[in-house]
Amino acid sequence: MSNWHVNTEGPQHDRVTAPLRVAVVVGSTREGRFGTTIADWFVGQLRRHDTLEVEIVDTLQVALPHAFGAVTEHPSRAETTEKLSRADAFVVVTPEYNHSYPGALKNLIDEHHVEWQAKPVGFVSYGGISGGLRAVEHLRPVFAELHAVTIRDTVSFANPWRRFDDAGELAEPTDAVTATKALLKQLTWWGEALRTARAANPYGA
Repeated sequence: MSNWHVNTEGPQHDRVTAPLRVAVVVGSTREGRFGTTIADWFVGQLRRHDTLEVEIVDTLQVALPHAFGAVTEHPSRAETTEKLSRADAFVVVTPEYNHSYPGALKNLIDEHHVEWQAKPVGFVSYGGISGGLRAVEHLRPVFAELHAVTIRDTVSFANPWRRFDDAGELAEPTDAVTATKALLKQLTWWGEALRTARAANPYGA
């Protein structure tokens, strides 16, 4: 039986009461990608909450090996690993390519393991008429295998290039804002609960 407990004073208590660290993962690396517009809008919503601390992980900026398990010492890899490790929760912004998600995103996911464990993962998707939801459904079992908890509610954008103006603002934001609030409510609940649990008894210990 574990004898770990959550202190009400000191550094451990500070970790479980500090703003929730959310890493927003931008999944597309395609030339001319629309993902940065989606991600910028979503991050803007997150930054309205002083209980959240946001970091960006952009797959386009991460030097990952093409061979699974190959070693790379590029600074972007180490920086990305640190961001994922210190995050309390994740939101993956993904397009849908051929009924699934981008290969670069799978590469990023597979090159990390413990960083995802016992943490919640939310999804913001975009694409054609399906709004990228088929990509999300393919990602759920991947994160389940990595011992992460996926959030039920998502934010999805069907045909987003018709919905955002040149400044990156939504012409009709009501539905997206409502969906974002639902996602964040669940993400925050799971993020805080799992952070407290990890502090009391580190996952896998």
